[in-house]
Amino acid sequence: MLLDKIYYTVERLDGDYAYLKKDADESGELKCVARALLPAETAEGTRLVYEMMEYNIE
Repeated sequence: MLLDKIYYTVERLDGDYAYLKKDADESGELKCVARALLPAETAEGTRLVYEMMEYNIE
């Protein structure tokens, strides 16, 4: 599981936090992540890939 790629879309930015929606998740539950962990260019609607404990823009 640690080596799997997980794809997210940034649903909204709120101060120092970003709310991400897992692309394969039908429940619609958002994941709250500190913006400091995301690439500086991250904006609402950005697609991210989480791999090897790191977020990158797809």
